[in-house]
Amino acid sequence: MGTQIYGADGLSEANTSYVLDLLYSNKNGAGMTILRNGIGSSLTNPYDLMKTIEPTDPGSPDSEPTYDWQGTVKPGFGLDSGQLRVTKDAIARGVQTVYADAWSSPGFMKNNSNENYGGYLCGVTGIDCNGEDWRQAYADYLVQYLMFYKQEGIHIDYAADFLEIFYPTLQISGLDTEIACCDGSGWDQSRERFEGIQAAGAENTLGLVTSHGYESYPNTPFDTQHKVWETEWADLNGEPTLAWYTNGSSGEGLTWANNIHQLFAVSNASAALYWIGADNTTTNSALILLDGDTVHVSKRLWAFGQYSRFVKPGATRIDVSAPDASALNMTAFENSDGSVAVQIINNGDSAEDVSVAGLPLHWHTKVSGWLTNNDHDLAYVPVGRFGRGGVHASIPPFSMMSLVTSG
Repeated sequence: MGTQIYGADGLSEANTSYVLDLLYSNKNGAGMTILRNGIGSSLTNPYDLMKTIEPTDPGSPDSEPTYDWQGTVKPGFGLDSGQLRVTKDAIARGVQTVYADAWSSPGFMKNNSNENYGGYLCGVTGIDCNGEDWRQAYADYLVQYLMFYKQEGIHIDYAADFLEIFYPTLQISGLDTEIACCDGSGWDQSRERFEGIQAAGAENTLGLVTSHGYESYPNTPFDTQHKVWETEWADLNGEPTLAWYTNGSSGEGLTWANNIHQLFAVSNASAALYWIGADNTTTNSALILLDGDTVHVSKRLWAFGQYSRFVKPGATRIDVSAPDASALNMTAFENSDGSVAVQIINNGDSAEDVSVAGLPLHWHTKVSGWLTNNDHDLAYVPVGRFGRGGVHASIPPFSMMSLVTSG
């Protein structure tokens, strides 16, 4: 995302700020609070592959590595293939959590000698590379990447990769970054991996359980006390669209509002991430589509914004229900400052009058409604109050509204 939003394909400086605000501003945008970066392994920098911090093969796992942070500069965009600049700008706008995810180790550490085309890290179970074991070298590599970010004044909260050697290496590094695992292609695939970790007695090495949403749809919760995040999902095959609702296709905003609802209400996830925030593309792989200096904002962005603008890190999901309105999907969260956000999705073709009781309302508490549909993008709408803790609103057909109280 970094090079495109900083003008690699013609985006102006003004629109760079506009796009960053759309993604991360809590006033003018979706207010997202998590940023996922890629830990590089590439000698070059094609598309979504980031440059390695160790471009030269030291010759053996026990040889002294030569790390090169300056070598990750993409001319005109800065360190870490432009990701450091994005990270700083995102944090300035309100991002609170940075998650670093490894696509691959450097090719010289793998059994296929290539960062691409699958392959395995030499030394993991069942993989023999003429007796070479690169696990400790790769653990050191990952820690050094985190150290480079620390030198830049940025704390990486979670890093995703293998456990047996990375965990003790991370423990003695002095960093308080936690390990995230295991980013299976779908919910069932991640569950299988995680249950293997549990069976091996290694669940305690994790700080976060992660999954993608592609191969199998998010379903029943994982059996764990750890937070569970959906860390990548997008519509990669559907008909390109910017729309909120036309016919319920896989890329529409309303579809993604319901996907996020499923993650929180059914799968008990704690976070939902889309594949790409902004990109030079004509597909649904990004929330914001760039074309030179033209910015196309998909309604998928506002589906995420209905949650991320009003539900902040540390929030707790609380009970809410609408037993007489089967067309509605509802979730509710209480933030650490005492504010409450209730998300209401109306999947029906007629308006639904909704009353929510039991909210922590006082005479000074402000209550607002925020509407997204074909005609509105997270737009303020007035809502009514009743009794001591009640709010009522009319939810238009094929729409989503958040009812938000002040803290």
